[in-house]
Amino acid sequence: MVSPFSPFPMDKPTWLKKRILASAEIKETESVVADFGLHTVCSSALCPNRSECFNRKVATFLILGNICTRRCAFCGVAGGIPAAVDESEPGRVAQAITRLGLEYAVITSVTRDDLPDRGAAVFATTLAAIRRRTPHTRAEILTPDFDGRRELLKVVLAEKPLVFNHNLETVPRLYPTVRPQASYQTSLGLLRAAKEEGAAFTKSGLMLGLGEEKEEVLDALSDLRSVGCDILTLGQYLRPSEKNRPVARYVTPEEFEDYKEIAERLGFKACASGPFVRSSYFAADLFKQTRALR
Repeated sequence: MVSPFSPFPMDKPTWLKKRILASAEIKETESVVADFGLHTVCSSALCPNRSECFNRKVATFLILGNICTRRCAFCGVAGGIPAAVDESEPGRVAQAITRLGLEYAVITSVTRDDLPDRGAAVFATTLAAIRRRTPHTRAEILTPDFDGRRELLKVVLAEKPLVFNHNLETVPRLYPTVRPQASYQTSLGLLRAAKEEGAAFTKSGLMLGLGEEKEEVLDALSDLRSVGCDILTLGQYLRPSEKNRPVARYVTPEEFEDYKEIAERLGFKACASGPFVRSSYFAADLFKQTRALR
């Protein structure tokens, strides 16, 4: 095992080798995103599943620009001073979803600590624009923590997203180095508040391989169930660049399967657990599992 702060990277194991696809569908997805001047977390965060998802003409739209006001040690999204809010963006997201023919769309954003409402109104406006333009499309949102402010959460939930997702990302002990501008309790409290405010389904996820211990992961899963979280994603942390935190260890596929079994015993309605799992990876299929159990 290599220390999280070692300058010497580990070789990726065989189960983390992934073929990059090339297809007309990928080009079409990229073209639609470009035509409407939009961003995707797939590209901005350097997701390893990008070509696979684009090949299925699926993308996770990144609203409120592509510059984040926070600098989390794990994230590939650029940090800095964001541009002003583009009021036409929600409509363009809805247009792109229509062009791609999406029946299930995932919307996320950078964190906007510079905005008085932390971007809550843009989430709400985007959901409303999708409903007007393509009412059959179901929308899942993955939000920042809104500083834990319930009044901002209520603005978003008023537009009734199908799934409200907010990621814990890691265990409490690692927050000071992995998410120094965030709070584990604030994130957990946001998920609790979402349920209390009527969210139909809540979802969260953790990255593994950042230096956490198994018991810490199990405690985090118990915390999520204690606030009523329905859907769980667990994936391997992969270092986006040399500027990001190194990988502490590569979690085996067998360990991911063990976590999935534990999550199901704890009462999660659906769990995706594997090396390449990300928050929105096969999100529609994961939701279908949840609905079937309900």
